[in-house]
Amino acid sequence: MNKTELVAKVVDITDLSKKDAEAAVDAVLVAIEKALLDGDTVKLSGFGIFEKKVRGPRIGTNPSNQQKIEIPASATVSFKLSKTLKEKLN
Repeated sequence: MNKTELVAKVVDITDLSKKDAEAAVDAVLVAIEKALLDGDTVKLSGFGIFEKKVRGPRIGTNPSNQQKIEIPASATVSFKLSKTLKEKLN
């Protein structure tokens, strides 16, 4: 599902106009992004947890010439399913 399809689902579920549904989806995504940029964890009860994780620098191997290369530290986002959603999926 992409963002357009998500907005369409929100319209179907809530009877909001397409413009209002798109604004609501955008607002949620901006709020999650801002929280993660601020270093906060986003916990959505019954859905899951978004959390910023930092990967330390490490040594990797260039697959084309097998040379060792240093991979710099980087930030990523992890998502952990809630128990409720996990049970629904299984």
